[in-house]
Amino acid sequence: MKTVKCLVWDLDNTLWQGTVLEDGRVTLDPRVREVVAELDRRGILQSVASKNDHDLAWKWLEELGVAEYFILPEIGWHPKSQSVRRIADKLNFADSVMAFVDDLPVERAEVAHHLPEVRCYDAAQVLDLPALPEFNPATVTDESRQRRLIYRSGFEREAAREGFEGPDEDFLRTLDLELVVRRASETDLARVEELTLRTSQMNATGVHYSDETLRGLLTDPDHDVLVASMRDRFGSHGSVGIILLERHPSVWRLKLLATSCRVVSFGAGSVLLRWLMSQAALAGAHLAGDFRRTDRNRMMEVAYRFAGLTDQRCDCLAELSVDPGTPEIQVLHVEPEVFEPPTTMRLIVPDLQEAR
Repeated sequence: MKTVKCLVWDLDNTLWQGTVLEDGRVTLDPRVREVVAELDRRGILQSVASKNDHDLAWKWLEELGVAEYFILPEIGWHPKSQSVRRIADKLNFADSVMAFVDDLPVERAEVAHHLPEVRCYDAAQVLDLPALPEFNPATVTDESRQRRLIYRSGFEREAAREGFEGPDEDFLRTLDLELVVRRASETDLARVEELTLRTSQMNATGVHYSDETLRGLLTDPDHDVLVASMRDRFGSHGSVGIILLERHPSVWRLKLLATSCRVVSFGAGSVLLRWLMSQAALAGAHLAGDFRRTDRNRMMEVAYRFAGLTDQRCDCLAELSVDPGTPEIQVLHVEPEVFEPPTTMRLIVPDLQEAR
């Protein structure tokens, strides 16, 4: 079962007790407040889909001290399925990781009819949500606890983009983007494992690497486990990418490249690919990349193909073996060249030629 990434709340008689437009005053059960805070600590985003007067409902969210927890609120009079759909689209989330809670069966049925993959819950279940497996991520990191703030800064960034007149590349240069790649340490493993689980669109294989497997790779002299993070003038994007690299004398094998959907528009995946190709070329090696097509990673396939990785066979591939547990993996290949650094961001990267 997929972990819920975003829970969308109804307000009247769901988040709070009472109906704003009828009662004039509402109350918030302290136990419900704790559910909201606990889900936030786990890195689960939360939003609102409520048929209500926007200004009045938002005033009560602020007065009750919980407005900060809710991003992208949809408060108005449109169908709630449309509200949930808009929230998912703005977050770039699949329906299967969205959830919706409402006290009215007709509202849950309307959402379930139009968005059958969205999980719907009765308001009577609110206090039980933190105990359900789908609301318990496999890992909870310090970065998970900052996820809401990272997304908020992302919305500010998008607002600045919309107000910018000129080409996208010029806008990116105004951000003072900095992409940092470093070798992972044991303290990074929880976030690395989380990225292999949460990232779907920009994930080359969709293969989950467990904490135990990652620990073994950290000490394997033939492997590099690399973590990419990004920041700009709006703040940190957090850890946004992972690279699992297996090095052989004549070929480097990119076993996994995964980047967060938050940095797709900055071209982070392509920048990382070009950097790896440059490093392999400087080492006199070819680059091979594992790829397994999923129902969500078409963009990563395009990035690999655009970088020149193809199905072309090469003698160097004889040094590689495919895990028999994942026979559907393709091994793509390119004879790389050294590229100029990107013009839209500053790279701070290790020299993979140096001994660890």
